Amino acid sequence: MDTLYIWTALTLLGAALHLVFSKKPRTRNRVIEVFLLYLLVIQVGVASIWGFMGHAFMADYIAAYIGWPAGSPFQFEVAVANLSYGILGMLCARYRGSFWAATIIAFSVFYLGAAYGHIVDIVQNANFAPGNAGAPLYLDVVLPVVLISLFAVYRRTSG
Repeated sequence: MDTLYIWTALTLLGAALHLVFSKKPRTRNRVIEVFLLYLLVIQVGVASIWGFMGHAFMADYIAAYIGWPAGSPFQFEVAVANLSYGILGMLCARYRGSFWAATIIAFSVFYLGAAYGHIVDIVQNANFAPGNAGAPLYLDVVLPVVLISLFAVYRRTSG
């Protein structure tokens, strides 16, 4: 099972449980804030650190999953980029406001850029490997759109 389904399930379950057990009123803004928090901490933070570990310590396996040749030094650069977004995502548990905005922007640029790279690889090299043309490609587009949209609504509904 692809780990992105695990991160999504943990995000939704964590946010739902947080809202159920929280003593704060469940206003529209509060619900959006909690879901954004869990998206940032789990989907951006934990999942990116997981991505770092894969690209750094299981590089050949991850390369095969994506349809890349093994041994590329660029994989370590992708690993470190993932680590940086993972740290930013985890820090979102402590910091809010502009920090969330900066984290969402940086993460979205990386993910949308990765989506573009996957699409180019599909078109130019017919690379339909699961890690290139499968669920990770969709997540590379959907997650930034969801984060940006929720953050915009969150800011609009904030007092």
